[in-house]
Amino acid sequence: MSPIAPRARARAVQPALSRRPRAGRVMTGAVNELVSLLVLLLFLGPFLWMVVMSFQTRTQIFARPPLIWFRPTLANYTDLMNRGVFLDYLQNSLVVVVLTVLVSLAFAIPAAYGFARFRFRRREDLAFWVLSIRMAPPIAVVIPYFLIGSFLGILDTRFVLVVAYLSFNIPFAIWMIRGFIEDVPVEVEEAAQIDGCSRFQALRRVTLPLVGGGIAATAILLVIQSWNEFAFALFLTTTEARTLPTIVTQFLTFQGVVWGEMAAAASITVIPIVIFAILVRKQLITGLTFGAIKE
Repeated sequence: MSPIAPRARARAVQPALSRRPRAGRVMTGAVNELVSLLVLLLFLGPFLWMVVMSFQTRTQIFARPPLIWFRPTLANYTDLMNRGVFLDYLQNSLVVVVLTVLVSLAFAIPAAYGFARFRFRRREDLAFWVLSIRMAPPIAVVIPYFLIGSFLGILDTRFVLVVAYLSFNIPFAIWMIRGFIEDVPVEVEEAAQIDGCSRFQALRRVTLPLVGGGIAATAILLVIQSWNEFAFALFLTTTEARTLPTIVTQFLTFQGVVWGEMAAAASITVIPIVIFAILVRKQLITGLTFGAIKE
């Protein structure tokens, strides 16, 4: 018998042996794709329904069964713009978000560095207390903020909104950035100090550049949280400092809910932050996975 024959038989038998695992992999892949599609529809479905409603008339919105094919209209968006407050609300949102993120990072970075690098009594207790502030629901502290703001005469201003947002954003930023700094070996800073840097210079020139992705991810999450915040903006403002999420309350009237314009307002409010998240998704993933693999 030729020595090549066993090899030929082995090659002939191998596809038959590998067919079964391959079929199993195909089935597993199909199940994974189906589950992923269902999860995607679960989260994306309400958003798509809202966008579709914004292009429908009131009759089309209440049609039973829901209409799949219809003539879209921009009337809801036109009526929304004619109200004359949309641009003011948008401007308030942008100003409040930018100020909140910048001030939050200015306080959170040194605090996070202190928690990460210095050992002091009850450090972990204090760190947990800071985090517990973030755990409290906004409605639990909005009344004290309302009373203090009323006493100081700063209600319905951007300032009171920024202060209120800082109380939740700073603890969140401290815990995020602390984890990123702890992932940087302290020997790196010590080497910089041996080379002549002060502790502050080592922080600014060595540590912060290394955790830049984490700080960027933290800033992105702060932007999303501040942009979507609703409770503080609703209770602490009335007309002058109202932000974009509160515009939907204008469509709750005594005659009923104006669903079309409300869907248009909600779509315009959500779409910018969705586009922002898509544009920065790479930085967000990089920052959130920074230091995920440890020795």
